Amino acid sequence: MPSAHLPPAPVADLLSDTLTKPTPGMRAAMAEAVVGDDVFGEDPTVRELEEQVSGLLGHEAGLFTPTGSLANQLALRLHVAPGEEMLADELAHVVRAELGAAAAFSGITSRTWPSDRGRLDPAAPLRLLATGVGPYQVCTSLVVVENTHNFGGGTIQPLAAIRAVRAATQPVGVRMHLDGARLWNAHVATGIPLDDYGREFDSVSVCLSKGLGAPVGSVLVGSSEFVAQARIWRKRYGAGMRQVGILAAAGRYAVEHHLARLADDHERTARVAVACANAAPASVDPAGVETNILMLDVAACGWSPGEFVAAAGARGVRVYAAGPRSVRAVWHLDVDDAATDHAGRVLATLLAGGGRESAG
Repeated sequence: MPSAHLPPAPVADLLSDTLTKPTPGMRAAMAEAVVGDDVFGEDPTVRELEEQVSGLLGHEAGLFTPTGSLANQLALRLHVAPGEEMLADELAHVVRAELGAAAAFSGITSRTWPSDRGRLDPAAPLRLLATGVGPYQVCTSLVVVENTHNFGGGTIQPLAAIRAVRAATQPVGVRMHLDGARLWNAHVATGIPLDDYGREFDSVSVCLSKGLGAPVGSVLVGSSEFVAQARIWRKRYGAGMRQVGILAAAGRYAVEHHLARLADDHERTARVAVACANAAPASVDPAGVETNILMLDVAACGWSPGEFVAAAGARGVRVYAAGPRSVRAVWHLDVDDAATDHAGRVLATLLAGGGRESAG
């Protein structure tokens, strides 16, 4: 029986797409995984996952990591020398949600450019580039792009914009890293092949434990030399893993079975976006909802994010206060049509109520 100390499970848990539970097929794959010691490079299931993902992304090699943040931090550590800088947009996960790790671990300084919902405008990072400045200014070593963009609301980065930045940075020796935690969603939504995105970057991280539904894990890809160095730093950071093929098997299963179904999450998100816009037009523009993340401007409807989260939670819908005006809802493998319909009714009703609803 559930613990008496735990709150009742929400009808629609939209806090994050990290909440998914392994499916029966995934659990079977984990139980049957052939394993070895990955620190010695002897886990065959890990090697298969790394080869599978690096191949999909158009790179030579891959490295399985326990988290997406670690995958990103390994890339930053290798691309940017201590005292040099990376550039990212002001909402990027690497500067907003990784707890200053680039500075704390690697002595990296950073500068950010403003963005509209995280969307990449090539002119913005290129205005900040500082190369060939000798000992007088901080040198730019890396540009980080996030696709899809979490705090931007699941926005998809235009491939043309990525290519424009690449064309300007590559000749001056500035590298590019793709925080592709939800790149799978961009691929499914646009039909653009994963390797068309991947080849524009020196390194790419992709997450297995968000929309794809694995319980843990990300993969960092790049050149063989880059990944060999990343493996050393993974061990230095205390993330060398042993018979981790049990978890890599879940990742392989996720890539093979849960990729196409991301379209279901996108459709359900769009459906609720329309319901919310119909109830409160100022809360969201459905045309800007591209994947599985819905950002609602609840302040425009008279709510504080905290009050809205509490009111929705009391009605069985769990969402996340993402800023001083906004609330985020994220669709995933464990949110079906019935839960989506319930969420749509609750969120639309609260938004139309303009903050007059009580949280009780």
